[in-house]
Amino acid sequence: MNVQDFQKQLIHYAHSIGIDKIGFTSAASFPDLKQRLKLQQQLGYASGFEEPDIEKRTEPIRLLENAESIISIAIAYPSKMKDAPQSKRGARRGIFARASWGMDYHTVLREKLAKLEAFILLHAPDAKLKSMVDTGELSDRAVAERAGIGWSAKNCSIITPEFGSYVYLGEMLTNIPFEPSVPMEDQCGDCRLCLDICPTGALIEGGQLNAKRCIAFITQTKTMVPEEFRAKIGNRVYGCDTCQTVCPKNKGKHFAHHAEFTPDPELVKPLLLPLLEHNNRTFKETYGHMSGAWRGKNPIQRNAIIALVHFKERGAIPKLISILESDPRPVMRGTAAWALGELSSPEGQAALRIRKETETEEIVLQEVEAALLKE
Repeated sequence: MNVQDFQKQLIHYAHSIGIDKIGFTSAASFPDLKQRLKLQQQLGYASGFEEPDIEKRTEPIRLLENAESIISIAIAYPSKMKDAPQSKRGARRGIFARASWGMDYHTVLREKLAKLEAFILLHAPDAKLKSMVDTGELSDRAVAERAGIGWSAKNCSIITPEFGSYVYLGEMLTNIPFEPSVPMEDQCGDCRLCLDICPTGALIEGGQLNAKRCIAFITQTKTMVPEEFRAKIGNRVYGCDTCQTVCPKNKGKHFAHHAEFTPDPELVKPLLLPLLEHNNRTFKETYGHMSGAWRGKNPIQRNAIIALVHFKERGAIPKLISILESDPRPVMRGTAAWALGELSSPEGQAALRIRKETETEEIVLQEVEAALLKE
């Protein structure tokens, strides 16, 4: 097999199945990334969602014996939605980040990579392949940067000239020695809008993120949201797009050619009070196809309470009292207690006083007592 000719065929095939960009790099280790990841761990900036073994994340040969190359792919997703419903008094709405619009991108990209694998094996039956998307050991962004998909921006995203940073990434390790693509020059220049506008200061400096302060991370945790972040979450129920929406390289970038990522406005801008009514089954039936549902309903519902406070939605007080009184989840009771303190009403304060006498969970009691001080 002539590898050069086959590489051209592979690129053509990739585009024919809806892969927007494809690039190639060697399976050599990532020494710079290794140092950055070690520093992240030392500083306590890692989210904990990543593969914990830094060697696996930075040495592809550990993942596929005799690996020679890595194929990187990118698929664009939309930045705008048609007929977005308005949030109004009595019908307040949250927002899912753009990366959770439409079908779960893990599913879509894995299907594309599976087709690529089948194409490769058709022409090279002895090829060794290993694909991954997001949850794999390798850093999607480090691979994409080296494979010429885009440059690694100050906001820790990969920015492509064609689609901005609105792209999903995936990769495939192989023992076929493809010709490496040429990496791109950094085009952020002196711009630091993303660093200056990040609501929580999570972007420490260009290319360095304290994930523990990132709203995208915080909205996915299952514990109480630290008080310093509650007002900053706004109406986000999953993820955060601020460092993307302010980026000049994303101006005017909107691609809706992948129908599977077309957002359902009622799902990605959900009514907050009905969101609180879901049980596990109905939540999965409604949102299970979205990537934002991967942590289940609990973080989303906790964030919905915070969003109701953001809107000062006093119509939510009866529901919040009900959660405080009878929800079996301490995090939900605690968040409801905080919310009732923020919305301050006679009925809310009465419910808090009653709860103070019966609550046994310390995290809830702390929130109840703090809320009563706001009387």
